[in-house]
Amino acid sequence: MRAFRLPPGPCRAAPHIPGDKSLSHRALLLAAMAAGTSRVANLGPGQDVAATAEALGYLGVEVARGEVRSRGIDAWTAPPGPLDAGNSATTMRLLAGALCGRAFTSTVVGDGSLMGRPMDRLAGPLEALGARIELGPGGRPPLTMRPASLHGAAVAVTEASAQVRSAVAFAGLQAEGATTITSPAGFRDHTERWLEAMGLGRRLGPSSFELLPGPVPPAHYELPADLSSAAGLLAAAALRPGSEMTVRDVTLNPGRTGFLDILEAMGARVTRAATRLLHGDPVGDVVVSGADLRGIRIQGLLAARAIDELPLVGILAAAAEGETVVAGAAELRVKETDRATATVRLIRALGGDAEERPDGFVVQGTGGLAGGSVDAGGDHRIAIAAAVAAVVAPEVLVEGFEAVAVSWPGFGEALEALWS
Repeated sequence: MRAFRLPPGPCRAAPHIPGDKSLSHRALLLAAMAAGTSRVANLGPGQDVAATAEALGYLGVEVARGEVRSRGIDAWTAPPGPLDAGNSATTMRLLAGALCGRAFTSTVVGDGSLMGRPMDRLAGPLEALGARIELGPGGRPPLTMRPASLHGAAVAVTEASAQVRSAVAFAGLQAEGATTITSPAGFRDHTERWLEAMGLGRRLGPSSFELLPGPVPPAHYELPADLSSAAGLLAAAALRPGSEMTVRDVTLNPGRTGFLDILEAMGARVTRAATRLLHGDPVGDVVVSGADLRGIRIQGLLAARAIDELPLVGILAAAAEGETVVAGAAELRVKETDRATATVRLIRALGGDAEERPDGFVVQGTGGLAGGSVDAGGDHRIAIAAAVAAVVAPEVLVEGFEAVAVSWPGFGEALEALWS
């Protein structure tokens, strides 16, 4: 149980934000696919990223002190047993894509939460390339990849899923012939931007990408700050009029900035400026100033672009004036927890007014929260949202707050330090 009691008044800070989690997974896997030594600067500190690094170690890849040493994906060795992705769906899906072209059988498992998450959306796109992938009962883990010869194909991914698109990309790099990937809009296109910068693919349209198979070169990956991790601190600033929060050198990939658009629409003052490209991906600075917030409707592409931050939006909505509706976000229900249910339960436990909808939730703003005790349910995003709720509540006690270690072990201290 972790108690949060935050001082009154505005905060003004420019906190350090850890390296981007999504990009950390991709950098480790691409470096492991390359023959040679790659460097990864500013690797994310969470347990999810550590799970990817550990799994690569069992495949014969050395990951230590920001360096990845590999003899290339063709030299990966059969692991001695199932690879454990922990709580990380990104690890599981991206590894599956890379492993389905190998000449040995491999299995990927996870913790209790991950073993309950649907993976059937992954199998079809990989099988279109010739992969032989087996799922557990109900289309859930474990995932087992059998040896297969992969061939290029036109692959249609039915959801705006960066994880599935990236898994297809990692498989397609090993295939005979080119592969095209299409999907609905709203995904994070980090992988596509990086591969295009390497000369291993090209953009055919807003949601269509062609992979050009070939060896992945060793590289120096410089990772920006994680906007999803920064979101909790930016939300804290937005909730206190007069506050100002600056985060520097953060990813500004269009698939990641939906939360900034929501903050702006709710009345917070938001400025953002891209300062450079890293591996073809925009990076820059963001400043958020607190203000009186108002309820809005969030749906469609905006909901998809802010899917990981929607629990935080629930807290913002509880403190805003008027009604906030989140729709078109059924994906919330297949995360580490059912985040639609968990967000509504969180708000109600703290004295707010919220109800579930099949594809999201509705919150009636009450100007603040009464406080109380909540259970994070093992979900790092719910734990972060619960802690941020203390900005507009006298006290919040968070059972299972240690779940934040999945993404940012030091989040609680960083939140409290905003008023130090």
